[in-house]
Amino acid sequence: MKTVTLIWIAVLILALARNAYAPWTLVTTLTFSAIAVVLLVLHLTDDDGLDASRENHKATSLADKRKAIYTADQRTSAEAEASAKDAPSGCCKDASVASGTSAGEGYCKSAAVETSEQARESGCCKSVSSDAQVSSGGCCQSEETASESGCCKTQAEEKPTYDEGRVYCKILFSSVKGTCKGMAAELNALMLSELADGGLKKENVQVIDLADYNPLDLEEEDLQCLMVFIVPTYSGGLPPESSAGLCLYLEDCHLDQRVSKKHLQDIRYAVFGCGHSSYISAHYNTVGKNVDRWLQALGGRRRFGLGLGNQDVTESKNGSIEADFTEWAQRLVRTYQNKPLGGPAAGDNVVEQNVVTEEAYESDSSSYSDEEDGNQDDGMQDLEDMGPLMAKMKAQKKKESSGGPREMITPALRKSLTKQGYKLIGTHSGVKLCRWTKSMLRGRGGCYKHTFYGIDSHRCMEATPNLACANKCIFCWRQHTNPVGTEWKWKVDEADMIVNEAIKNHRALIKTAKGIAGLIPERYEEGLNVKHCALSLVGEPIMYPQINRFIGLLHERRISSFMVTNAQFPEAITRLSPVTQLYVSVDAATPESLKRIDRPLFSDFWERLMSSLDELGRKQQRTVYRLTLVAGFNIEEIVQYAKLIQRAKPQFIEIKGVTYCGTSDASVMTMQNVPWHEEVVGFVQQLCDLTPGYSIASEHEHSNCVLVARDEFKIDGQWHTWIDYDKFHDLNDRFNKTGEKFTSLDFAVKTPSWAVFGCDEQGFDPEETRHYRRRQNKAGGL
Repeated sequence: MKTVTLIWIAVLILALARNAYAPWTLVTTLTFSAIAVVLLVLHLTDDDGLDASRENHKATSLADKRKAIYTADQRTSAEAEASAKDAPSGCCKDASVASGTSAGEGYCKSAAVETSEQARESGCCKSVSSDAQVSSGGCCQSEETASESGCCKTQAEEKPTYDEGRVYCKILFSSVKGTCKGMAAELNALMLSELADGGLKKENVQVIDLADYNPLDLEEEDLQCLMVFIVPTYSGGLPPESSAGLCLYLEDCHLDQRVSKKHLQDIRYAVFGCGHSSYISAHYNTVGKNVDRWLQALGGRRRFGLGLGNQDVTESKNGSIEADFTEWAQRLVRTYQNKPLGGPAAGDNVVEQNVVTEEAYESDSSSYSDEEDGNQDDGMQDLEDMGPLMAKMKAQKKKESSGGPREMITPALRKSLTKQGYKLIGTHSGVKLCRWTKSMLRGRGGCYKHTFYGIDSHRCMEATPNLACANKCIFCWRQHTNPVGTEWKWKVDEADMIVNEAIKNHRALIKTAKGIAGLIPERYEEGLNVKHCALSLVGEPIMYPQINRFIGLLHERRISSFMVTNAQFPEAITRLSPVTQLYVSVDAATPESLKRIDRPLFSDFWERLMSSLDELGRKQQRTVYRLTLVAGFNIEEIVQYAKLIQRAKPQFIEIKGVTYCGTSDASVMTMQNVPWHEEVVGFVQQLCDLTPGYSIASEHEHSNCVLVARDEFKIDGQWHTWIDYDKFHDLNDRFNKTGEKFTSLDFAVKTPSWAVFGCDEQGFDPEETRHYRRRQNKAGGL
């Protein structure tokens, strides 16, 4: 209107200027003038109305409605006061109040409100629709008024209801070790407990193994059913067998251009992935991330943020992968307490899948969700708005890094290991009392090291200066609660402190055995003085940066050292000071089997094993291969093992049948994987036939273990596998002072007849009293 008016006035002026004295223009000039006056009047009277119309039109858009929440505070104080006079008591204008419990109770509680429109849009009074009536002051005054006007809904009215016999949630899991299966059961129990007020019953939720689920059924799922996927990432970033079919189906549909991008638009889903950040970073939780991405790309509606659980306890934001899931599951269920499953979670009104939230940084599980149908936007967030959040995240990261390296033992790890009987030392070490120590304190026999090498089992301290490992072996009985890593990235405790505290804690553990039945007093007193240290408790001791200092302190106290390494750190073997006996675990004879059994973190694990064996062959001390036989995995690899033995020519080879520790999340094995002692002996006999210069020297039938030794330790027809420990310490002291070297034969002593292979005792010391468990129906019993 303003533009039209100005044009008419301009035309009028031009006409007057050019034809000011022409009589015939008088009528034209008067006509133009009249029209200009009319237009000017219309402009002055109607522009406010037209502009108001535009403003009202703008206010109806979703973007401006959202913006109204944040611009309310920019109004003048005079307007706010005028509006407040008309507002009834018990009303509010603050959106943050509205999103909490106040709005859910059916009426508003703060002191002022601006207009009825703002009352609705701020969320203070939640309207059923945009046309809902509001009381004169702009909000509802009571629950009764709320229910009548529809402005505010009561808490009871917002509770969802569930029909009997209908499935509202399917929890689909894929599990290798039982971890994800347990998580699915946990979420099921949590839902049935927390959502019971709405009538959710057992039949409304299904827990399904993905091995039993046909991916094609996704196309027929009820759009009111929430699909929760709990999936692990296995070796190489691949899905386990049970979820491979789902991943293949989703990926094929995603890549097939013939498949509509709305192919799975009726799917309402949430995904939780289980992974381990210490493996190759590109593989971390790839299955969970891919399932979430593929579902969304095919039109699926994400109803809760992708959760990423980390099995590395030192990197997990909540201390363990189980705690990561519990935190995610509780938030998931909490958001559906006032919304039906399958529908959008409470507060799911903004798409945030491209936003890095502070919560995601803190809990390692993102908190984004899709908007309700029909109200989607591009999910972008202004970089200006991201600034404060990113600055806060960087500040937090800097705060963490400025404090130096983190401690290895997290609260969750401390709780788990303490429950298993560990005495933890400092930030990365521990000791534990071996069952054979307690057995020999009672005169009931020693371990296989007593039979093979003559250690006093009741004087042996089982310890480690490092709880972390570079492998996650399937037969590990430590329940996989310890951290893993390919390098040292934690705070370093001093070796002196670790040795002193280890001895102190071991003595304390010995004292706890004082009251057990059958304790021999003399052995109890001997047990308080540590003579041997088995560095094979848990983790990889050779990773500890001060390992040579640690070993030196043991030897200064005339404590022998039995060091076990998993052969993934060849450089550390090169640098290692002399130990009483150095072990290398050779758990498989081929790269394929080693990957299946040890599940190593290093991608060049086989090359590292070969280099470690080469370094072992250069050591001028007692060296041992430790072989753990697992039926169905490596027991058929006799020829390949023989080649590995010829490579490094260790002085001894221990071959032991794997120990079955029961069903747990830490192992996929069953009793079918445990070879009989006769099978182990048969394996060893074939191995010796393939490796000239080696023979069977000893056995410990109780431990299902056999010792093979180089023939040079058979002196004058007698095996000399035992150790003169005092002589070892004397020779080691001389080496440290003068550099004069010594060999293993210099401190080898004769093996007693009862410990030699083929004897009737089968490695059980006749000075001990053998006891059998009652279920074996033999005399004695424990």
